Amino acid sequence: MTGRRTVARWMFPEGHRYAWAAPSLLVLTVISGLIDAASFLGLGRVFVANMTGNLVFLGFALSGTAQMTALTSLMSLAAFLAGAVTGGVWRRDTEPGRLLTPLVAIQTLLVALALAAQVSGWGRYAVLASLACGTGLQNAVVRRLGVPDLTTTVMTRTLTGLAADRSAPATRRRALSVTALAAGAVTGGLLHAHVGVGGVLAAVLLLQLAVVLAARRPR
Repeated sequence: MTGRRTVARWMFPEGHRYAWAAPSLLVLTVISGLIDAASFLGLGRVFVANMTGNLVFLGFALSGTAQMTALTSLMSLAAFLAGAVTGGVWRRDTEPGRLLTPLVAIQTLLVALALAAQVSGWGRYAVLASLACGTGLQNAVVRRLGVPDLTTTVMTRTLTGLAADRSAPATRRRALSVTALAAGAVTGGLLHAHVGVGGVLAAVLLLQLAVVLAARRPR
């Protein structure tokens, strides 16, 4: 707990109500890189966390000029939106800080379902739907927390701020956020090359469990 508070104060010396959640959000950012690596490399060139890229892929598929299937992008987008809607309306009157642990726990169950689907050969659509729904939940709770520079998935605005704004605390946060996503993607790519999608999802599951245990709001 002391270590988490130290990291939070280093990242948010100016203070923020949910600064204590920053370490957990960084791990979720790594997870986003991992699962996008698994989905893109092993499940048909589709993203389950980065919906901006997924919309572009959908456009490529619909144009008929790229060897991509529109159905995979549509499936991922629909599942993501379902998770985001659920995360947005669930216990709307509850303080957002109290929702991080339960919603990440639900996401962990969805990752476990995706891993079971992958191992059992239920088909890639079952895997994609579970992962995309989980990241929709993740994005909904992150949005409700509103922690600056720690979106866990989208990096365009973070990169812009990193280049244009020289505020030291914000620069640290943005650099960590970008590094976390890139590290997750690199690790996911390496794991996929050696142990396949199932191995990547097993690593994601372990990280999710760690977040659930560590993300409890401090007293």
